[in-house]
Amino acid sequence: MRQQKSPRLRPLWLLCLSALGVSGIALAADPPSSYMPVVIKETFAAIKSRMERDKPAVMQRHRSLLEQRYDLGNKPVRGVTMSGGKPVQGGVRARLSSGTSWEELGAMSPEQIRERGLFPLGFLPLPHPNHPEGGMLFPQFHIDAVKRAEQRDLTRFDLDFDLPDHFLPDFPAPIYLTTRPDLGDVSKGQLVTINNYFELFNGVLNPKQLEGLRLLVTPFAQQQFNQTEDRRSVLPSRGVACLDCHSNGHTVAATHLVGDIRPQPFRHRIDTPTLRGVNIQRLFGSQRALKTVEDFTEFEQRAAYFDGDPVIATKKGINILDRGHQVHAMGEFQALLDFPPAPKLDVFGRLKADAGEAEKRGEALFFGKAQCSACHAPPYYTDNSMHNLQVERFFKPHTINGRYASADGPIKTFPLRGIKDSPPYLHDGRLLTLEDTVEFFNVVLQTRLEKQEKEDLVAFLRQL
Repeated sequence: MRQQKSPRLRPLWLLCLSALGVSGIALAADPPSSYMPVVIKETFAAIKSRMERDKPAVMQRHRSLLEQRYDLGNKPVRGVTMSGGKPVQGGVRARLSSGTSWEELGAMSPEQIRERGLFPLGFLPLPHPNHPEGGMLFPQFHIDAVKRAEQRDLTRFDLDFDLPDHFLPDFPAPIYLTTRPDLGDVSKGQLVTINNYFELFNGVLNPKQLEGLRLLVTPFAQQQFNQTEDRRSVLPSRGVACLDCHSNGHTVAATHLVGDIRPQPFRHRIDTPTLRGVNIQRLFGSQRALKTVEDFTEFEQRAAYFDGDPVIATKKGINILDRGHQVHAMGEFQALLDFPPAPKLDVFGRLKADAGEAEKRGEALFFGKAQCSACHAPPYYTDNSMHNLQVERFFKPHTINGRYASADGPIKTFPLRGIKDSPPYLHDGRLLTLEDTVEFFNVVLQTRLEKQEKEDLVAFLRQL
């Protein structure tokens, strides 16, 4: 007769489930783990075939979510462009529940909104296009440009980028340097890559800064782009450069999931922030635990590139930078990246006398009724701190396409200088326009702004 195993030898997690009355299939599942699997049991060909087969359904599910949440139409604001010339999208794009107006919503208490299920879907946490999978994902225009410049392919065979191009930043974005404001856009309208950085910046940067820029445009192995069988690129990849996500020292709104939260449904989507103005910032990283741009630079290579898992980083090709030379040089270049010009602001970051009447009314609201300046103080419009908006007051926790929507926790106060150049907004990109952002904070902060006041506030934000 076959001898049965003693219950004392069963894993603790199985005993706990048994005690709770869980049995059968549930007991056959793998226990939760902080680590990704190192040994992959499928061949690369099998993984690729399976994910390519599943891709249309995955993308359609996410596209349906976006269309349910937002008006995705291309509706630029007449006469308003980013510093590189791209039109700025206007209007509130988050959809309201039927029969509700923004004015009515703004007058309700959090409890009323929560119980009646009226919190706009576009104000809820935005999941990754495939949240259970996650990983770095780039807009197609950036993929095409890198392929032309370097013959390096950032295409994923399992996923495409989700947000329409017209909601994304300038490309290629202008580069402004704190050390050479006289030069204007030093990129000369080009995407800076490993192939042209020297030509563009030799004679503009000192040797240490030039070396820092070289490292920032050098591709290194990353979770989805590497040589292993569990990569998400068709061919073995040289990897990803820092200035792929932070294109031209700005952003292409590339997305990812934070590496420092487990389990997977709780991980936040990242809307890649701009590197402009990092010299005046004091908090970095998805949970803002890093206190210098050097810390951030080193952390990205050691952990964020590999979803916060140093075990898998070793397998895929971790790039350990020398802190005293390489990290310092990279940080020094990043600290030179300046905000775009703001011709209507004075040296204190306030509007000049020749600003328009709507902009002046918006400034008064910013520093008054709208309460924006409580966190966004001039001249750079940040307090270098974090604040918990407690958005979970307005909705009941639930799962959205694999993302468990609940409390976000503390969020960094991002600088508002140059804000019209950096759509979409909030840490996960859930707010597509500045109008969406004003409506979001009007509801969350309960400021009860009137329609004209919201328009004036947006007019002011576009001048920062």
